[in-house]
Amino acid sequence: MRKLPSWTYRFVFAAILSGVMSFIVTGIATYDALGPVPDFVGLWMGAWGFAWPVACGVAVVVAPAVQRLTARLVELPGRPRGR
Repeated sequence: MRKLPSWTYRFVFAAILSGVMSFIVTGIATYDALGPVPDFVGLWMGAWGFAWPVACGVAVVVAPAVQRLTARLVELPGRPRGR
């Protein structure tokens, strides 16, 4: 399989992570709101289909700021303290 170019890393990461996270969260939220209704899976997939693009867009936009904030809060190897 041919790999994607390196500049797509941020977008691919955001798509995969937001897909997994929104899949789990919409499943839990749908079950919490509706319980075990007959069309649960269909309703869940509808919620997920709506939520995933939103979550992916948010992840792409906010990821750089979250990475900077995380770097300020976590001591990284090879970096002096306080940076």
